Amino acid sequence: MTLYRCFAWNQAAADDEPDTPKWCPRPFQGEGRHDNPEVYGCLYLSDRALSCVAEQLAAFRGQRLLPSMLMRRGLPLALAQFEIADQARFIDLDDPDVLKTERLRPSRVATRERSVTQPQALSIFKRHPKVAGVAWWSTWEAQWKNVTLFDRAVRQLRLAQVEVLTLTHPAVQDAAEWFGLRPMAPDADRARH
Repeated sequence: MTLYRCFAWNQAAADDEPDTPKWCPRPFQGEGRHDNPEVYGCLYLSDRALSCVAEQLAAFRGQRLLPSMLMRRGLPLALAQFEIADQARFIDLDDPDVLKTERLRPSRVATRERSVTQPQALSIFKRHPKVAGVAWWSTWEAQWKNVTLFDRAVRQLRLAQVEVLTLTHPAVQDAAEWFGLRPMAPDADRARH
């Protein structure tokens, strides 16, 4: 299975250091949908580039698309493409049978209330020690599949490629269109200098 991650990339860092493709930012987690940093770290991935780039640009809805939107903490946003073995098992929260088995309701899975979703993820993590993570639908578009990969499964990821995002990258262009981000005027950047 192919998965994507959008993240702030320190190109000079070694593979196991912060701001690299497989680095779980556990020290900074706690606000995310399935975060439980006192027990595990996680990576938020998607089955398509558009979904993870959209997550990064959502806060800028309706604004003019600017290069600064593709920076975090002074680092460029990058898009990593991974392959994970088909044997990697996920609890699919989009499957009615799984919801029944896990005793979950769709409305409780889809909520933006972290006080609801984080305990769900913690319970799954503890009750299914061989599971790689949780699959669920994007809150921006239900057909986009997101994956919360527990840190115990990161070693199963094989990095296929990583690239710095630019304003002309197709995933950035698609996400900008999705959120109504207007293109920057051609001479606007030069006028600022």
